[in-house]
Amino acid sequence: MSTTDNAALLERARAIVSDAERVTQAHLRKVALPGVTFGLITLDNGEDHTKPNTFGPASLLALDTAIDEALADDTVDAIAVTGKPFILAAGADLTSIQGGGPDAVRTVAELGHAVFRKLQDGGKTSFGFINGLALGGGLEVALHCHYRTIMDSAPAVGLPEVMLGLVPGWGGAYLVPNLVGADKAVTLILENPLNQGKTLGGQAAFEMGLADAVFNGADHLEQSLLWAASVVRGETTVERPEVDRGEAWDDAIERAKGIVASKTGGASPAAAKAVELIAAARDTDRDAGFAAEDDALEAMSRTPELLASLYAFDLVQKRAKRPAGAPDRSLARPVTKVGIVGAGLMASQLALLFVRRLEVPVVLTDLDQERADKGVAYVHAEIDKLLAKGRINQDKANRHKALVSGETDKQVAFGDADFVIEAVFEEMSVKKTVFADVEKVVSAECVLATNTSSLSITEMAADLEHPERVVGFHFFNPVAVMPLLEIVKGDATDDATLATAFATGKALKKTTILVKDSPSFIVNRLLGRFMSEVGRIVDEGTPLQVADGAFAGVAPMPPFFLLSLVGPAIALHNNETLEGAFPDRFYVSPALQRVVEARKSSYYLPDFSIDPEVEALLEKPEQPVVLTAEEVRARTLAGLAEEARLMLDEGVVAAPQDIDLAMITGAGFSFWNGGLTFMLDVAGISEKATGQRFH
Repeated sequence: MSTTDNAALLERARAIVSDAERVTQAHLRKVALPGVTFGLITLDNGEDHTKPNTFGPASLLALDTAIDEALADDTVDAIAVTGKPFILAAGADLTSIQGGGPDAVRTVAELGHAVFRKLQDGGKTSFGFINGLALGGGLEVALHCHYRTIMDSAPAVGLPEVMLGLVPGWGGAYLVPNLVGADKAVTLILENPLNQGKTLGGQAAFEMGLADAVFNGADHLEQSLLWAASVVRGETTVERPEVDRGEAWDDAIERAKGIVASKTGGASPAAAKAVELIAAARDTDRDAGFAAEDDALEAMSRTPELLASLYAFDLVQKRAKRPAGAPDRSLARPVTKVGIVGAGLMASQLALLFVRRLEVPVVLTDLDQERADKGVAYVHAEIDKLLAKGRINQDKANRHKALVSGETDKQVAFGDADFVIEAVFEEMSVKKTVFADVEKVVSAECVLATNTSSLSITEMAADLEHPERVVGFHFFNPVAVMPLLEIVKGDATDDATLATAFATGKALKKTTILVKDSPSFIVNRLLGRFMSEVGRIVDEGTPLQVADGAFAGVAPMPPFFLLSLVGPAIALHNNETLEGAFPDRFYVSPALQRVVEARKSSYYLPDFSIDPEVEALLEKPEQPVVLTAEEVRARTLAGLAEEARLMLDEGVVAAPQDIDLAMITGAGFSFWNGGLTFMLDVAGISEKATGQRFH
């Protein structure tokens, strides 16, 4: 880019700087080591770790200034870029360009390229020190450096743009395949984002080849500087494997096309464009590759998928942090000890989460000491895994293990607990008995929480002396991974209990949504309607394979894969609960009942073919009604639109935004679809099925 062009770009960038941007400053300081002086640039937005560094126009301009100063200083031999503790950067500041249109997107795309490429072309050796979270532009700024180190315990490294209806636009689509090969690029740019936003840990990113050296988190910066100095002095030579640009590249592109077809059904322009960019990266030069990224980002900014992504991004960044209807947080009581009724897998997962996030004593109880001890052993084993991966140190591992215990005597276990949650069999009579027993031994202000996925909180609390302290606290499996926590208010639940539940959910780092007590709450009610519609369609005669292939790009996975993941018995229980409450809309499949009676845990074999024993249990109607995939999708989505509208009319949640937030964080619905109701509006299904749009 010429000096004139660069000046014009900087002027365009300054014109779109917005007060909405949380500016990430680029602090430059000199670090002198024997024979080498580094210009160390530290990215820092001045906020705590809940608000990672991001790049908007003002942040990129700040980095541009710091790089120019380092390049102009003759006493600086090499440049290094790192971030504030445990965070390099989380990519583009989407809020800063929201509403700016394609011109703003184009400007930011070109600006990122222009600033980052100075790390490659400035004439001084450059290093990216990936000291923690590095997503999107956070990883791309490091990729522009000549060399990279990474912290072994970095929690999230990746290029998630396709999940957001975008493409890696600051060099990632060109640099990654040319660094590590097309197949690994497909994993990073397409497969992981379309797998519910999966990211890499630091060690895995190093093994993929994204970094040249990996160091422990405790002294990552010091070790990185020493290593970088040895590279500059010529004492350390970095060798990278040669990229296969032949058949392996072709195979990777075919794999990418298969992933896009199965995950998006061709409904994501960003995913299709990402395949094109990776394919083109083999033969084009860097300037052409970067220009193609600029063009792609501008094109994506004109699609409805970007609007949906910005809407979804706003939900998880803002609405999730201020749950609609939550009581004043000042009403929350402190939680200094947690009790868990049950010591099975779900209870043990809860214990691990509570002890890691709250760092208070957690007691598991069960019918006998052997079962309680087994639950404790599970927690200890998971803590040991975290230690082995470098996610925690030995002192923290010892402290967390010491906080977990197992008991059979509820008086001993719960007498001084502030928060007791049950995770026992999903049967009302069992849960009522558990709470009756617990109420006898806990303090008057102890919160009684239930992890029920579908049963009535009001009924569960009805016979208690203090029903006002019972609240639904519904996690999603796996507990450590799924962000959503549905907080369910029973008819008697008081504000202090609700406030304590929300404060605890926040401390657990979960996305909390207030839900009215109603059958199966939000996610399971909608998934129940989903499976009711599809189950009825298959029972009427449409082949299961056709039904499973009808939802690519709509649902996070095919319905019978979802049913297999959840477990047929759990899905049957959920649908029976919903059919009992709403018999006019929900359907219990006789075939599903037979599958559960046969104790089948999945509809599929390990090779993803349908289990012939399950196939033999399916309905065989005398006069089958066979629908096309398009008809299956239309009928099912119409049912979901109807159910979502009824839930809003009943006050199950405050607004459509809560339904979308729940389906994104609890069921894995796509950002680029905007969740559920936004997608139904865009497709025109909302008005067709209910007579009105949701938004």
